[in-house]
Amino acid sequence: MATTAAALLAGLSGCVGGSPQVQPALSGPATAAASTAAVSAGAGPAATESGSTEPLAGTSGAPSAPAADAAATATVTQTVTDALGRLAAGSPKPATAQVTDALTGAGIAPAALQVSQSRTPTGLEADAIEAAVLQGKDCVIGQVRDGAVTVTVLPVLASGKCFVGS
Repeated sequence: MATTAAALLAGLSGCVGGSPQVQPALSGPATAAASTAAVSAGAGPAATESGSTEPLAGTSGAPSAPAADAAATATVTQTVTDALGRLAAGSPKPATAQVTDALTGAGIAPAALQVSQSRTPTGLEADAIEAAVLQGKDCVIGQVRDGAVTVTVLPVLASGKCFVGS
């Protein structure tokens, strides 16, 4: 675990820039519980953060901003994966309100959440529903299609949002 964390820090050490403001997408009691979650294999990016607030061996002081951003994104990714997985198990084609309720119930702040429509303008059922959580400079995008959940992380759009036209 320490080797993986050290590799992540080494890979991120080339990142430069000011001190970005981290705006957690999680709120409420789920924040502490979710902060120790790790992304499961195959469900999204591999988690390398142990959830501990202790500095890694060989480092001094608080974690760097890119490492903190990566840890926050991994936490949100796991939260989205878990919440959508539970929802899809009971509702393979959930409605927009169900996705919104599942994610806000898991601790995602409503202001950081965007959810696609589950019905087309002509009233047809959408093939898939997507949710996006704005986390710093990342968008954690989750999709439910016929009970299968896919979660990925993409950069924020130039508009500052995750969905075009939102």
